[in-house]
Amino acid sequence: MIREANEGDCINLAALSLQVWLQTYAIDGIRTENSEYALSTFTEKHFKGLLHKQNYRLLVYVDGIYLRGYTLVNLESRFEGEENGFEIEKLYVQGPFQGKGIGRKLLLEVKARYGDRFWLYTWVRNKSIAFYKKFGFKDIGQYRFEFGSGMIENRVLGFGRT
Repeated sequence: MIREANEGDCINLAALSLQVWLQTYAIDGIRTENSEYALSTFTEKHFKGLLHKQNYRLLVYVDGIYLRGYTLVNLESRFEGEENGFEIEKLYVQGPFQGKGIGRKLLLEVKARYGDRFWLYTWVRNKSIAFYKKFGFKDIGQYRFEFGSGMIENRVLGFGRT
């Protein structure tokens, strides 16, 4: 079931985020920059704060008592203009449940609720790029940012562009 997140979900959102982020971005091992970022960002307080921000929407996928995934949407974030729509800041599905349709269901719910033009950026080494392409995302740009002692290369993918 997909529903809007509530405060009771926030501790589980933090734990799931830590797990997914580290499995995705710490593939070469754990280092200080990774640990500092993950442990300071993915907290219960962080997610509770997002629930109260006007421009954010947080949808969770739950199966009984278990949180399996979520998506975080920023309705005000734009990439190079209005034509690219809003940003999906996070689409996280717990590892054992990837490939079971949860990410697709979350994206379809975003599309139904908020519109069919959106974008996201993802690390060039992220294995999820194939999933996004299969869903219908197209390359629309690049985004680089400094992280620790290096630059992180990202692909910007857009959905709903003609």
